[in-house]
Amino acid sequence: MMGTENSKRDDLKAARELKEARDVIDREIEKVIVGQKKVIEELLISLLSRGHCLIIGVPGLAKTLLISTLAQMLELKFCRIQFTPDLMPSDISGTEIIEEDMTTGKKSFRFVKGPVFANIVLADEINRTPPKTQAALLQAMQEHEVSYGGVTHKLEEPFFVLATQNPIEQEGTYPLPEAQLDRFMFNLWMDYPSHDEEMEIVRTTTSGYTGSVEVVLNADSIIKLQDLVRRVPVADNVIDFAVELVRRTRPNFDGSPQFVWDWVSWGAGPRASQYLILGAKTRCILDGRYTPDIDDVRRVALPVLRHRIVTNFNAEADGVGTSEIIEKLLKEGKT
Repeated sequence: MMGTENSKRDDLKAARELKEARDVIDREIEKVIVGQKKVIEELLISLLSRGHCLIIGVPGLAKTLLISTLAQMLELKFCRIQFTPDLMPSDISGTEIIEEDMTTGKKSFRFVKGPVFANIVLADEINRTPPKTQAALLQAMQEHEVSYGGVTHKLEEPFFVLATQNPIEQEGTYPLPEAQLDRFMFNLWMDYPSHDEEMEIVRTTTSGYTGSVEVVLNADSIIKLQDLVRRVPVADNVIDFAVELVRRTRPNFDGSPQFVWDWVSWGAGPRASQYLILGAKTRCILDGRYTPDIDDVRRVALPVLRHRIVTNFNAEADGVGTSEIIEKLLKEGKT
């Protein structure tokens, strides 16, 4: 950690406390959620990195329950917005109403905050609503504020958006443009549970069992931990690995392998390099270590790069997706 000796000691103490809190979070979440350990870890990484997540998974995988349980453990205000084709921007950000003073009869406008004024916002099926409404949420994600009627309203920190998409049915959807996808730190895939996990899910959800979780962290401690992540030192060789990995996703880069030239139309931008390092920093702190290594970058590469690589027709014809391209890049990457 950087800074004076006292601040270093404080940072090391905070890092140890975070490792202990992470262990408690895992135990508490297991009371309600079966499996999905990797997704839970990546959600924590994104939250502590001040990022946002796009979660893709079929219905019935407990996405909403997972996120609401996380908000409960972290004592954060949670709000779920169901995105539909008729949803308007004001349904997200809020609107102005006319109020009349009963004593004077004077009328004035008052801004009524929308559901985006929460700490954790679940944007359920974000691709079901038109681009104008999508943009209202994405502005809040980027700026952490909402502008209405010429007045800017700051959002309460921490602010964390999780958007979901259903990978099956695409009829009547409005896919997010690449520029808007780039604002999400992670693209997470929630897979089906294993046989044993599904047995446990059915056993607990069809009985009288109701799991309850305890508060582990609060908003103030999360903000301090987010600041701590920024102070974690990173070796130049780790930064170099992250930057080179991102640059090799671009077909116009001389160092890109031939399969990138063959299968990729557009590679990842500089924001991917930033998120690789932030994700690596957070992952090492959650593991109780005080500086990340190249393996930490490798572990967060798939969710960071998955939605930032645009494949071409050749890749589609060969049955190659972005995940396969990222895996090949990591295998060929320098250590």
